[in-house]
Amino acid sequence: MLSSMTGYGSVERADGGVTYSLEIRSLNNRYFKASIKLPDGFWHLESEVDKLLRAQLRRGSVSYSLRIRNQNATAGYDINTAALERYLRGICAAQPPEGVTATVDLAVVASLPGVCQPPEPDDATREERQRTVRDITAEAVKKLVAMREAEGRALRDDLLAHCSEIEHNIAAIQERAPAVVEEYHERLTTRVQELVAKAKLELEKDSLAREVAIYADRCDISEEVVRLRCHLEQFGLLCDSDEHAGRRLDFMAQEMLREVNTIGSKSNDAEIASRVIAVKTFIDRLKEQVQNVE
Repeated sequence: MLSSMTGYGSVERADGGVTYSLEIRSLNNRYFKASIKLPDGFWHLESEVDKLLRAQLRRGSVSYSLRIRNQNATAGYDINTAALERYLRGICAAQPPEGVTATVDLAVVASLPGVCQPPEPDDATREERQRTVRDITAEAVKKLVAMREAEGRALRDDLLAHCSEIEHNIAAIQERAPAVVEEYHERLTTRVQELVAKAKLELEKDSLAREVAIYADRCDISEEVVRLRCHLEQFGLLCDSDEHAGRRLDFMAQEMLREVNTIGSKSNDAEIASRVIAVKTFIDRLKEQVQNVE
């Protein structure tokens, strides 16, 4: 079954005074691309999160954002006193311009790089965090995948509806094609008879038949129609397959467009030309829609 590349999943969980809030969004992308945002103290989990996402999602631009609220006493940052003292010595050693007085704001100094540092978790805390992040990531990805599958079902129905319209127009083209040769034969015969009558000449029937045969061969679209119908059949099978078919569907749509372009170049007929335009319109819709398929 088809799956869309657009989806959303979120999870909130409280565990031991720590509240985890996770959001995962995915958008269209030709390849898999993950943007992972983790809070301080959780950066070591980035590779683990990336593996979890890749295991479930084949294509798409995925945005992963985890926020943490720690209400425990251990949430406070450690003060790097050596770094703080070095900043203060440098500030005190600076000579302000004459007539200017300055005061030191410790809050500002504390925000300087290296002064406040998150506490380093012990092994038990690391393992607990990793387990919690793994669990909520799996739950959020499950919700995201469910949304992508629901949208994929709607995409499938829309794609197959376009395929049905393409088949309808192909049938009309195939039905019209023999009449084009017959009408050409009649027009050519009438024109030749008029010219021969004026010039008082005779024309061999074999020459006329040969000219009609050449025209019939030049505008023969039977092979293109067969290939186009084969591509349509393969397209429908891919829509109902269990594989991730987005790229293959895009390829099949390109091949269908190639065949219908050839039909249009071969057919010197207004009705067929109109049908060709209709088919190309529906193929363009297929190409646009399959960009959303994983």
